[in-house]
Amino acid sequence: MSTRRGILWQTSCAERVAAPPLAGDTTADLVVIGGGFTGSSAALEAAGSGASVVLLEAQEIGFGGSGRNVGLVNAGLWVPPDGLVEIMGEEAGTRLIAALGAAPDAVFDLIARHGIDCEPVRNGTLHCAHAPSGYRDLEDRFRQGNRHGAPLQLLDATEATRRTGATGVHGALLDPRAGTVQPRAYAVGLARAAAAQGARIHGASPVSAIRQDGSTWEVVANGHTVRAGALLLATNAYHAGLTGPFAPEAVPVHFSQFATAPIPAALRDRILPGGEGCWDTALVMNSFRLDAAGRMIFGGIGDLDGPAGAIHNGWARRKLRALYPELGELPIEHAWQGRIAMTRDHVPKVVEFGPRALAPFGYSGRGIGPGTVFGRACARALLSGDRSGLPVDVVDNYREHHKALRAAWFEFGAAVTHAITPPPFARQG
Repeated sequence: MSTRRGILWQTSCAERVAAPPLAGDTTADLVVIGGGFTGSSAALEAAGSGASVVLLEAQEIGFGGSGRNVGLVNAGLWVPPDGLVEIMGEEAGTRLIAALGAAPDAVFDLIARHGIDCEPVRNGTLHCAHAPSGYRDLEDRFRQGNRHGAPLQLLDATEATRRTGATGVHGALLDPRAGTVQPRAYAVGLARAAAAQGARIHGASPVSAIRQDGSTWEVVANGHTVRAGALLLATNAYHAGLTGPFAPEAVPVHFSQFATAPIPAALRDRILPGGEGCWDTALVMNSFRLDAAGRMIFGGIGDLDGPAGAIHNGWARRKLRALYPELGELPIEHAWQGRIAMTRDHVPKVVEFGPRALAPFGYSGRGIGPGTVFGRACARALLSGDRSGLPVDVVDNYREHHKALRAAWFEFGAAVTHAITPPPFARQG
């Protein structure tokens, strides 16, 4: 087996953006904290409207969850449409369903408009049934989605197997609106496009304090102060070391991924030949997809850097062999993990924690579409003062109880599943 390296997306990112550290005091109409999907899309939207923007990223653009993402550009959330309506009410639920249903359009439009070099493929995503019970769940999601206007297609086991080339797939739900991208390149490309519109992008600029001075926000980074009329806190699951009036609250759930060497050319025409991105219906969810070089990228819930890291690493090879027996001995060249911000109802939040200050967070594993949509909408709301265009109603605070206990429970469940059970797509004899 080859020596494993770190995050594939960092190695294969074709996009670049100049992001020098903040080196002096400055002013802006909007200051954005966080250089992921949400922050970069907000900076692009604001700068494109003529506003002056400063974006501060503690590490490098795309360092956090955005640069560790699976890369599935999905429409919607984990919660099915009827579930959202039940949680949020008819008007609010329908509004969020519509906003996120259009999210892939927003993502791929930005990619095309700004020439973002992020391996975009828009051939849909496949939600794969790991068992007959999973297929019944997909039938229900199919009915709900179609009732809310989604052009979903329910595929039987034969068609799902043909499209994936995987063993043990009991059917799939195809969403033709969706697709895949190189996630870090997409985040960096958004920041590069924002810079081209005049936004000032600063990496290696961890924020140490946020405070108010009358109607002005003061954000301190690298010992320097940015003074702005509006503030967007876009740190999501990677909020750390920052003193201020609010911190996003969510349960941190780890998701690990593995990438093989490019698969042999002789197998390319029958392993995901359409390039769809996939995830499954298992309780401990798994994902799999190809990148532009033909690497198989697959993963599941679990923290590679935690105490059960060896269990998750051992599961990876078994998973690959069960999913694609012909790839079972292909070298796994990259392995990494990232954090997901999970809210208790799996619905994103937007907290207005002060005058002209918003914090969107809690995408619960769906970062690309929601991050893009929420970032743009928050930028518009902060600059205009009109909150009606936000995908969800703002709240003035949000608390997530028992975060550490629930995070440990997620990790324990993943470790047990990966240790004692075969992968969800059982190998067929």
